[in-house]
Amino acid sequence: MTQLDGPRIQPRSGKAEQLVVFLHGYGADGNDLIEIGRQWRSFLPQAAFVSPHAPERCALSPAGRQWFPLTMRDPGERWRGVVATRPLLTEFLTQELARHELDASRLALVGFSQGTMLALHVGLRLATPPAAILGYSGVLVTGSEPPDIGPQFGTKPPPILLVHGEEDELIPADALFLSANALGKAEIPTQWHLSPGLGHGIDNGGLLHGGLFLARSFGLPVDFGKGAAPR
Repeated sequence: MTQLDGPRIQPRSGKAEQLVVFLHGYGADGNDLIEIGRQWRSFLPQAAFVSPHAPERCALSPAGRQWFPLTMRDPGERWRGVVATRPLLTEFLTQELARHELDASRLALVGFSQGTMLALHVGLRLATPPAAILGYSGVLVTGSEPPDIGPQFGTKPPPILLVHGEEDELIPADALFLSANALGKAEIPTQWHLSPGLGHGIDNGGLLHGGLFLARSFGLPVDFGKGAAPR
C-alpha cells in the first residue's frame, strides 16, 4: 500500500495531546494547509499537526496531487473515489495516532474541497469517532448503497463544522446546506458558517471559527484575550 507523508508541526512543548490532520484539495498538496496549524497554535498549543500529500499526481495540475480523479462528468466518481481512498487514509491515521500515543478521540480531521469529502467520509466511519471534523468548501459525498453513518452503531458521532464561501464558483454554497441536512437526518450534530463574498477558499473569519470549534471540541478553554485574531 502507498504510504502517505507530508509536512508536520510539533506541539509547542512536551508530548502531543491532540492530533489535527489536514486534507488538502484537488491539485494542491500538504503544504497548502499546514501553515494553518501555526495560526491555530494559540488555541491548540499541545496539538500536533500533519498535512499528508495525496497519493496521486493530479491529472489536471501535474505539480499538485489528488486523492482521487475528478472529471466533473461522472456523477459516481466522487463516491467511488472516497470509498477507494478510505483504507489508505485510515491506515495513515492509525499510524499517526500510534506515533503520538493517542487514540482517535483525540483526533480532528480538517479538509478543504476534495479533502472535505474525504474527511467526512472517513471520519464518520472510524471505529472510534474523532473529536471533530471540520470541512471547508466541500460536500458530503453519498452513494447508492445504504448509509453506514450515524448513531445506529452505538457510538456518539463527532461534532462537525462546515464552512463555505457564499460565492464559491466550484462547489456552490448549496452544497453546505445539502450536506448539513443529510447529516441532520443521520442525527449527526452539524454546525455551519457561510462566509459572505468568499469564493472557493478560506477567509480569516472561517479560520477563526475553525480554530475555536476545534478547541471546544477537544474540551480546551478558549481565552479570547490570547486567541488568534483574524488576519
